[in-house]
Amino acid sequence: MTRTFRAACAVAIMVSGLGSLGCVHTGTGGARAARDDGHGPIGDRWRNAADPCYPERYNHAARQAVLAPFGQQVHNGHVLNQTLYNWYFEFGTDKLTPAALEKLDSIARTRPAPDGKLFLQTARDLPANTDPAKIAETRADLDAKRATAIQKYMASQPATTPVAYEILVHDPRVPGIASEFGAGAYRNSAQGYSGNLGGGGSTGATSTGGGAGNITSGPGTGGGAGTTGGGARP
Repeated sequence: MTRTFRAACAVAIMVSGLGSLGCVHTGTGGARAARDDGHGPIGDRWRNAADPCYPERYNHAARQAVLAPFGQQVHNGHVLNQTLYNWYFEFGTDKLTPAALEKLDSIARTRPAPDGKLFLQTARDLPANTDPAKIAETRADLDAKRATAIQKYMASQPATTPVAYEILVHDPRVPGIASEFGAGAYRNSAQGYSGNLGGGGSTGATSTGGGAGNITSGPGTGGGAGTTGGGARP
């Protein structure tokens, strides 16, 4: 065994031993414990020279940075799903509509258990003849009556474990999507897939081969990038 090979083996054994020190050590005291749990002179020098938690520590931070926005998005969607909007009540009143009853029934049947925090859109459907000086007072009064109506209906729900519902008033933006996007996608689906949801023609992706193909049903137009529709669509 050559001297170089023996030195390489010694270095490999030492590095593998230092890597086994891990990220967290509690220590129990005493010289023997210091040697056993990695807090001895060798372990301290290793921690001063390198991060024994690499790359786990940084992978965790990067993972959380990526997932946190999705968690907020999920929470926002849940809040909107738990919201009763103005159209769930008869105009300017606290009377629940049949759609509101179905919505509340759906919430009460949530498995494994319903969320006891409900949200109510503040009243924006006040009568046109409301005194401008009393709009805030009238809105607050109607919000309170609607919250009471929701509480009474949810209290009548059959449940093996009663749920104490809390009503929070907020003023969310109504979620939705412009109908033109869906209509344009539906019209274009009959002519083939397209990356453009609008009504006009668009330029397709550049081909990686000798020429550019067409991503719709027709042939490409020229040796460059193909077109997605060959022209304007209705």
